[in-house]
Amino acid sequence: MAERSANRLTRREFLREGAVVAANLALSALPHAGVAQEQPPPRKLKQVVTWGIVSRLPVAQALTELKRIGFHGVEMAPRQLWDDIRSSGLRIVTIVGHASLTDGLNRRENHNRIEDELKRNIDLAAQYDIPVLICFSGNRRGISDEEGIQNCVEGLKRVAPYAEQRGVTLAMELLNSKVDHPDYQCDRTWWGVEVCKRVGSPRVKLLYDIYHMQIMEGDLIRTIRANIQYIAHFHTAGNPGRRDPDETQEIYYPAVMRAIKELRFEGYIGHEFGPKGDPIEALRKAYRICDV
Repeated sequence: MAERSANRLTRREFLREGAVVAANLALSALPHAGVAQEQPPPRKLKQVVTWGIVSRLPVAQALTELKRIGFHGVEMAPRQLWDDIRSSGLRIVTIVGHASLTDGLNRRENHNRIEDELKRNIDLAAQYDIPVLICFSGNRRGISDEEGIQNCVEGLKRVAPYAEQRGVTLAMELLNSKVDHPDYQCDRTWWGVEVCKRVGSPRVKLLYDIYHMQIMEGDLIRTIRANIQYIAHFHTAGNPGRRDPDETQEIYYPAVMRAIKELRFEGYIGHEFGPKGDPIEALRKAYRICDV
């Protein structure tokens, strides 16, 4: 036919239109300005165990079972077991930084003693690759919130530069004063956060115990989200009773753990509860519940 059909493309027109389609496809694959790009999924939460849960078991059995379940390490283990723990492939994640939970940093007369204790334990922590030392405010015994905060800040500022130098974090523990630790001063998140803010060191943070803060405050997920930059470590336990963190108690741990994971928390989740039955079975279940 002399004339080209209206529905038929010449080779030149076909190539030209094909090039336009290819260019549009390539552009559509490029990131668009102002559009948030998909982030990689957050990493798996790292779970550990306080030594008291397995302390009645033979050491070799306890370490083997913890590794088999998937735990990354242990907390507050006796000093004579540190080499065995590390040889098993588990990490020692926390130790207590100074003596006396009730007589702590909120009293100036304790600062010389606590400074010496913390610095010695910072050296041990650096030697054994232990990331966190647990610290305590002490009991109020009539000290106001403001005085207690200021005293803790002064005491921690004496040690914070050394902790920064050695790469160890000082974590003041949040504990309930309603059931387990009457009169303990660092019993609310805002109080501990205020201490951290005033010290102003990346190596001074909080140990957020979910069980204790459920008793004192509730509103766990909102509080964690608002203050995650001040939290170095978490502890779990069921409430009431400080037993297994399972479906029989009021804290729904899968939701709490999902919130922590979504915040891309890089520290450890430590289980610190009294098992109702066999400790290994209790830990196996707790691990599954928190493995979100």
